[in-house]
Amino acid sequence: MRFPSVATLTMVIIWLWRCVAYFGHGIYRAGVRHSFRGASDILWMTKYLRFRQRRHGALISAALLVALSVALMMSASPARAFDTSAAQVIMVDDITGAVLFEKSSDSLMHPASMSKLMTLYVTFGLIAEGQLSLDTELSVSERAWRMGGSRMFVDVGSRVSVRDLLRGIIIQSGNDACVVLAEGIAGSESEFVSLMNKKATSIGLSSSNFMNVTGWPHPDHLTTARDLAVLAHRIIHDFPQFYRIFEEKQFEHNDITQANRNPLLGKYHGADGLKTGHTEAAGYGLTASALRDGRRIILVANGMTSSKQRSSEAERLLDHGFQNFRNYDLFKAGDVIDEIDVWLGKDNAVPLVIDNDVTLTLSRTARAGMVVRVLRPEGPVAAPVETGQTVANLNIAAPGMRTINIPLKAGRSVERLSGFGRIGAAFSYLIWGEQG
Repeated sequence: MRFPSVATLTMVIIWLWRCVAYFGHGIYRAGVRHSFRGASDILWMTKYLRFRQRRHGALISAALLVALSVALMMSASPARAFDTSAAQVIMVDDITGAVLFEKSSDSLMHPASMSKLMTLYVTFGLIAEGQLSLDTELSVSERAWRMGGSRMFVDVGSRVSVRDLLRGIIIQSGNDACVVLAEGIAGSESEFVSLMNKKATSIGLSSSNFMNVTGWPHPDHLTTARDLAVLAHRIIHDFPQFYRIFEEKQFEHNDITQANRNPLLGKYHGADGLKTGHTEAAGYGLTASALRDGRRIILVANGMTSSKQRSSEAERLLDHGFQNFRNYDLFKAGDVIDEIDVWLGKDNAVPLVIDNDVTLTLSRTARAGMVVRVLRPEGPVAAPVETGQTVANLNIAAPGMRTINIPLKAGRSVERLSGFGRIGAAFSYLIWGEQG
């Protein structure tokens, strides 16, 4: 058997590439940027191939079918399942809210000291509203002084500024600091807990119930990984002026210097918060955030068996998020996506415009299989058309992603033709099959 020469093979490859490029251009002109690398689009492409075959012959269609087959075979390779030893996990892209990985993310769990994030959120809000000052000094009760577990080591009867108490909680995870803050603000820990639960409900923590300000073991002190991720997102965006404290490496109080308990700070590139937790009932947990090249990932992982495992699993999970997912800026607000015909209007068509930026977080596999379509009504839209009127929808689908439908608005107004104009347009349509 005689094989073709290298030169011949090269020419064939170039010819196939040009055909595919021409085909892709045709898809773009026919509608919207259209990815044809997913099996879900075979039917649509088959129809298009028939159209191209009628116009340009069987050779182009054959070349396209070869290219399609190769693309489908490449996309069909199975992805290796990713898992973790943590009992409850959620990992979220901070910009888009896309869930990159989850495991029992809605299961109720004991948050341990990660629940101090709620204590902090309430306090941050009071400071931002002017009801509390960083310079305010609060008295240390005997009850606060006697708190066990991790401590800031405040002295009974002393007064400590809110500024220092915040660092005693964020950096040192001080249970005593939490109680001083709660008693000083609300009069008692139980009253402050009422503020926590009320605020939790208002910001969408639908599965959380706090019984104390520290995360001290209590059978009814429960939350979920998903709720903690929402809380972390709210802290980062609602109080950026305070979020900077979370990346401070150490804090000294009462001549005792303690390092930040977050194991990722200074070790994992981009890590800048938030809070660890550990009790026998909860296991070892971490609510973490890392920022790289303008992209932030929030991670909540709980139920691990050691501090070493907590650190290594958090790094592995964040690596998975940064390495296997990307944010894709598909459209900007005001982009003209396509146009739609107008029936009996002074203009024959109107541009379809998108209102908001569209950014999606996708894995490489999902991006390869993404399909974008314009869903429009049967036939043209009837005049008059007003600017901003919804006249079609943008449909975005990808493997493993909930299908997104985004309204497309008329980019300009189109007035209705006059009576004689409508008669002329209707007559033209009857004779020629088109307006004008």
